[in-house]
Amino acid sequence: MATLSSQFHLITNRRSYYNASGRPAIACSKSPSQNNIKVVVNGAAKEIGRAAVVAVTRARGMELAGAVDSYFVGEDIGKVCDLEEALEIPIMNDLTMVLGSISQSKETAVVVDFTDPSTVYDNVKQATAFGMRSIVYVPRIKLDTVAALSAFCEKASMGCLIAPTLSIGSILLQQAAIQASFHFNNVEIVESRANSVDFPSQDAIQIANNLSNLGQIYNREDRSTDVLARGQVLGEDGVRVHSLVLPGLPSSTTVYFSGPGEVYTIKHDITDVQCLMPGLILAIRKVVRLKNLVYGLEKFL
Repeated sequence: MATLSSQFHLITNRRSYYNASGRPAIACSKSPSQNNIKVVVNGAAKEIGRAAVVAVTRARGMELAGAVDSYFVGEDIGKVCDLEEALEIPIMNDLTMVLGSISQSKETAVVVDFTDPSTVYDNVKQATAFGMRSIVYVPRIKLDTVAALSAFCEKASMGCLIAPTLSIGSILLQQAAIQASFHFNNVEIVESRANSVDFPSQDAIQIANNLSNLGQIYNREDRSTDVLARGQVLGEDGVRVHSLVLPGLPSSTTVYFSGPGEVYTIKHDITDVQCLMPGLILAIRKVVRLKNLVYGLEKFL
């Protein structure tokens, strides 16, 4: 377990992404050509995939070039997304075929992956083989997969973004929580979701890990892990997480800090998948210049 934790902090600790001059250690190439960025959405029939198709179609400087999924195969992705006009791009279930046809144009291309942790490594390898960057938004990716992809992208000098979240609001909450952690001795995270998913959520785990290894031990007066109702303690620094599941609740994450005589609360609500689209469009514009793997959209903010 200690090995996984150390791997995680090598990947996610923001200080490890800065060089001696204090600037982000991100390898970039020269600006791509002025042609539209071609975008392939892998997992296009999912709710987030359909939202991504619409966002890319409407974004300036990029165009949808392919849609991959195992559902609605052969149907026009524009119709699946309820667009006014068909895009004349059928959903295909063969990623290699889609990438191969696009690579012949020799234009700048990005593959957005919304699939599954078990397929991410092969998907990124395929995209890299065809000279394309990747953006991966897939919860619960194993840390050894991230480490292996990082080494692979470094060797290939090809960019990739692994994004635990595409929500800019969520990232701002995490950054505010890091700043607050230096001033308060007590912290607890409360999250709510409408449906039962894996808990703690990826957002809660990310916040707890960001608050760890900052030289702070939290909740010193209540370190017990015996009472289940007190929530789950993540890491060794005493950060507790409480997860609520009730139909009708928005996806919400709240971080409570307290000190003598005061309580500081940071909250972020997600009401629609559309909140992820500004972050996705930003990621597409930035990843085309990368020559290595970057973990976390916050590196681009």
